[in-house]
Amino acid sequence: MADGSAIEWTDATWNPVTGCTKITAGCANCYAARFSERFRGVTGHPFERGFDLTLRPDRILQPLSWRRPRMIFVNSMSDLFHKEIPREFIDRVFDTMEAASWHVFQVLTKRSTLMRNYLQHRYHDVKPPPHIWLGVSVENGAATKRIKHLQQSPASIRFLSIEPLIGPVGTMDLAGIHWVIAGGESGPNARPMHIDWARDIRDQCAKSGVAFFFKQWGGIRPKSGGRALDGREWNELPNISLSEEAA
Repeated sequence: MADGSAIEWTDATWNPVTGCTKITAGCANCYAARFSERFRGVTGHPFERGFDLTLRPDRILQPLSWRRPRMIFVNSMSDLFHKEIPREFIDRVFDTMEAASWHVFQVLTKRSTLMRNYLQHRYHDVKPPPHIWLGVSVENGAATKRIKHLQQSPASIRFLSIEPLIGPVGTMDLAGIHWVIAGGESGPNARPMHIDWARDIRDQCAKSGVAFFFKQWGGIRPKSGGRALDGREWNELPNISLSEEAA
């Protein structure tokens, strides 16, 4: 767990699981894989096993010891809904998030059907907690099907992470979506982002009344191109009061 994060839209990270497998075009230049693999084979290092999927039960209760409220990005170095993570382990992660209600937890996945199915089971007869935000990654138009799965998920706040934005997303149905984050790819093999792709997302958010957050242009380094889109930074956050209208 990191008390502090270079990710502009969160305050801290919590990784009860690390490691993952690549499943979409958006995964091709995964920063977490690149970072983790640098330490493969280093005895005693947290990433001694590189980016192999690794459950870390000793971290399950970490957020309960953090008394100051934070926005916490869950599994910044993995995907909580990876098919090889046992449901019982996911249950324990959600138990902790529900108990630590003074924080906001931001859960993001590319495995949108698995998340939808889990949430429909867990919250089939109770209201989803307002402090647990659920999101899906959408890197281009081919990935917009994940939005539908998110809309079918019981959640108080639903968000999209359109990063890395590697192609136009086309027209999106933003019904029931409260927040959209967009940004370009970073790293040595970063694919360029066209300004019109970012503008289109921003304009669709404005039309639908959805909060828009522009994270970065990307490049060799995350901050290479800055964060301004058309002369301003976009740092909108979801309207927390909407969390009382969970569907």
